Order: sequence, then structure tokens, then C-alpha cells
Amino acid sequence: MRKDKKKVVGEPMTDEQVAVFLGFRPHGDEPVDHYMLARAYRSLRAHDFARFLEMFKAAGHDVNGEDARGRTFLQVISEHDQAEEYVAALLEAGARPLDA
Repeated sequence: MRKDKKKVVGEPMTDEQVAVFLGFRPHGDEPVDHYMLARAYRSLRAHDFARFLEMFKAAGHDVNGEDARGRTFLQVISEHDQAEEYVAALLEAGARPLDA
């Protein structure tokens, strides 16, 4: 990080800042919904990710969208050690449970 750049940790994100992730699109053939979920997951804290999911669904996107290998985003992050809160947010938003 540049010396003149202040690192911001813990400050609340506005709805506008969270909604920015709705505008991201893949450069290649990756499915849009899956790509947007991945970008938000990598960048947002769990509570902001939950807010993003509300906006995502309201905009008509699918939390069960699949990647090129046929996996939902829930299936992908369920393998991550620190993803419990994100998995819970996806399930709360209507993602199909893994055992369904």
C-alpha cells in the first residue's frame, strides 16, 4: 500500500459502496451471476455480503447461478475454511442447501 494511502478497516460501507458490486461483469465467458458473487465474496465483509445479496436478488440475479463447471457459488465456498458466515448469508438469501 502506498504511504500516503490510509488503510480503512472497520468503517461501515454505504449502500452505494455495496451496490458497486452489482456493476461488475466478467471479461470472458464466466457466467455473470457467479462472477458477481465471487467478486463480492472476495471483497466484502460477511455482513456487507449479506446486504449485497439482498440487492443482488432485488436486481433479478440468481444466488444459485452456476459456474462453467456446473457448481453453485455455495458449493464453491463451502470448501473454504473461513466461509461459515458467507454460507449462512447465501442460505438465508435462498441458495439451495448442499444436501438438496
